[in-house]
Amino acid sequence: MRARWAPALTTALSAIFAAGLVLGPAGAVSATPPVTLGSGYVLDDVGALSASRQAQAQNRLEQLKTDSGLDLWVVFVDEFTGPADSEDWANTTAETNGLGPTQYLLAVATDSRQFYLSGDSAGPVSQEQLATIEQQLIQPQLAADDWLGAVDAAADGLQDAADGGSGTAATSSGSGFPTGLVIFLVIAAVAILVVVLIVRRRRKTAGGTPASARAVEQISTEELARRASSALVETDDALKTSDQELGFAKAQFGDAATVEFEQALQSARENLNRAFTLKQQLDDATADTEEQTRAWNADIIRLCDEANAGLDEKAAAFDELRRLEQNAPESLARVQDQRAKAAASIDAADDHLRTLAAGYAPEALATVADNPDQARQRIQFADEQLAAAEAAIGAGKGGEAAVSIKAAEEAVGQALLLEEAIDKLGSDFAAGERSAAALITELEGDIAAASALPDADGRVAAAIAATRQQVDAAKAGLAGAARRPLQTLQELEAANAQIDGVVAGVRDAEAAAQRAQQILGQQVLQAQAQVSAAEDYIVARRGAIGAEARTRLAEAGA
Repeated sequence: MRARWAPALTTALSAIFAAGLVLGPAGAVSATPPVTLGSGYVLDDVGALSASRQAQAQNRLEQLKTDSGLDLWVVFVDEFTGPADSEDWANTTAETNGLGPTQYLLAVATDSRQFYLSGDSAGPVSQEQLATIEQQLIQPQLAADDWLGAVDAAADGLQDAADGGSGTAATSSGSGFPTGLVIFLVIAAVAILVVVLIVRRRRKTAGGTPASARAVEQISTEELARRASSALVETDDALKTSDQELGFAKAQFGDAATVEFEQALQSARENLNRAFTLKQQLDDATADTEEQTRAWNADIIRLCDEANAGLDEKAAAFDELRRLEQNAPESLARVQDQRAKAAASIDAADDHLRTLAAGYAPEALATVADNPDQARQRIQFADEQLAAAEAAIGAGKGGEAAVSIKAAEEAVGQALLLEEAIDKLGSDFAAGERSAAALITELEGDIAAASALPDADGRVAAAIAATRQQVDAAKAGLAGAARRPLQTLQELEAANAQIDGVVAGVRDAEAAAQRAQQILGQQVLQAQAQVSAAEDYIVARRGAIGAEARTRLAEAGA
């Protein structure tokens, strides 16, 4: 995911940059849509750099690639197109051009005074480091109209971050940002955050029923607008509060335990930005229709609800960690007991797998072939975490103990899932064999019925021959030592569909309906078995399974 949230100070500096308070007023502009990157690292559509300076920038970025393995593209345009802000424009450009986790993009709109450093959240430079590079290195150069200095600053920052630093390496050119203004902005940001925390430590539901909870048609346009405005304020405050809680959670439980919360914050920020864009459209000088006003306000409420739901979900996870922390000795004993039961059943799962392997083809068992070994690895990891939790409890480090207990509990749960998947697949095989045997009997009846039909053009004879061949192959496959019952059932269903087209005329409507229902049940059984096996495989190995496989699984389940 390239979208990320910049800290409050960075946001403030970007706003100043955009407003021209530092750089001066912007002139006439020509909006530019997301661009296609060229063969070089610098794309300058506005003449911000002379030919010699472009060459210097290209050389610096090539050196960055050599020294760090990171790619940085820099794009200068007049203005980012449409209502999208600099973040959306830069991320869209990066995604359209297929930039990967080690490839970054600095987008600068020289006239509208906006910029953004786009980076994948899975890359080697963290989102906090990218925000620091923007705030402390790039922005001062842009404030002085030092375009080449901004390129050098971005490269220096990425190099420093890649070398293990914070991304605050000194740049080689450009002027600094006014120190007094930085101090003022820091104080202001801290003051705002403190006020938010005093008013409420955690997001609370705004008064009134949200539009998502009742039909929008029952709410007046004025009330819908009021609720949308309230939701924006409420959600903006919630993000500030949640960001502060993230800092507390990191201090309490460590960085590793807060990754998902950071991702939820990023997603919530994206929703809030889209909601603010809609609000801006409602507030601009262009007259909006009644339909547009209602639809956009409803969308604002929906986006805010989604943002808050994501934050609440992760807040619940932290609440669970805090409960584990408060009852660490009892929680440790509970997970140790679960671990013992899971470990004791691995050998039984291994024996069951060997039994299945004696009668079924290796490819039919592919999804569970390494499950016992994987389960043992999970138990080993759980043992390490339980030992760490026990040591942390002894040292009075409740937060560390809670994180280790939670990790051990999840590992034990995955071990159990891996073991149970073998039993589940064995049950699916048995059900598939029964269904296949029943379908073979029906197909033989279809063959007999089709043999009595007129056959002027030979189509009936061809269908009979093909079905007989498939039935004979299925019988042999179900009787062998390398059975593939689910695939055999699928092949029989294909043969059944073909022969049904021939014998449909000899069945009355009632019999046809009964047969269709039976076929549906067989197909659902097969689909459920395949989806279940895939789901177990992904859940037990979710750290290595990407979005594409998960999307296909969700669609298959639907």
